[in-house]
Amino acid sequence: MNKPKIGVIGIPGKWSTEVLADRLEALTGFRAVIDMSQVELCFDSQRLMFQDIDLMALDGLIIKKISKAYSPATEDRLRMLAFAEKAGVRLFSPTQSIGNLINRLAGTLALQQGQIPMPKTRVTESVDQAFVTVREFGSAILKPLYSTKARGMMMLSQFDSDEAVRNALEEYRQAQSIYYIQQKVNLDGRDLGMVFVGGQYLCTYARVGNKDSWNTTIHSGGRYEAYTPDEDLIALGYKAQACYDLSFTTVDIALTEQGPVVFEVSAFGGFKGALEGCGVDAAQVYAEYVIKELLSS
Repeated sequence: MNKPKIGVIGIPGKWSTEVLADRLEALTGFRAVIDMSQVELCFDSQRLMFQDIDLMALDGLIIKKISKAYSPATEDRLRMLAFAEKAGVRLFSPTQSIGNLINRLAGTLALQQGQIPMPKTRVTESVDQAFVTVREFGSAILKPLYSTKARGMMMLSQFDSDEAVRNALEEYRQAQSIYYIQQKVNLDGRDLGMVFVGGQYLCTYARVGNKDSWNTTIHSGGRYEAYTPDEDLIALGYKAQACYDLSFTTVDIALTEQGPVVFEVSAFGGFKGALEGCGVDAAQVYAEYVIKELLSS
């Protein structure tokens, strides 16, 4: 296997998907961007087809982005990919590892078992208990179990009236099956993305928020900046990502008055933060890592 054939599971046309496919093509001469909505699993012929490509015949698959938005359907796509994985196709990251992060509650449970410091977090189906928790927390963030880039999240402020909080909770419950409630922490206008490739530290960037938004995501108008963490902070990132078995990930960390806390570990992680914040071509590093892994296996 001098030049392995590696497909990229992603969103055609999206920068992070296309740049990874570009880097792989430059290194191997093979390029395939695979849209999971167009994949067919054929049990009768034991094939997993995307257009004229049988994914079962590839040497590896990188799951860069499995769907535009997380949902229970995302887990069905992972099960289809697990069929190829069990047949011997190497997946980056493994489907079980990604599956543990698609659902926010499952991801949080792994961090809790790893004794990773997080903001105060509570989960309940009860609107009454949710109301008590929000009032106890002061300001709180409601987070959907399936979401990325702060989409669908709702902030409830300590200055909101009891009636406003109850109405918001009732409305939120109509769209969500459960309340995942996290105490709002003071970000000082930024949080950090710590990048790991193959379990090894690569770099850290800061997301600096738009003053008009309570979160720092680029989706909400934030920007990337360089950041140099100390050894203790890097050690926390190592410990958090080690709760999973991920080929590429970003650990989201906030610096608070009580010390650093981890918001989450990304199932996929992006390349733009590393490029714009750190000046590091993470897509190139990741492509080289995957090729090295396949050639040494």
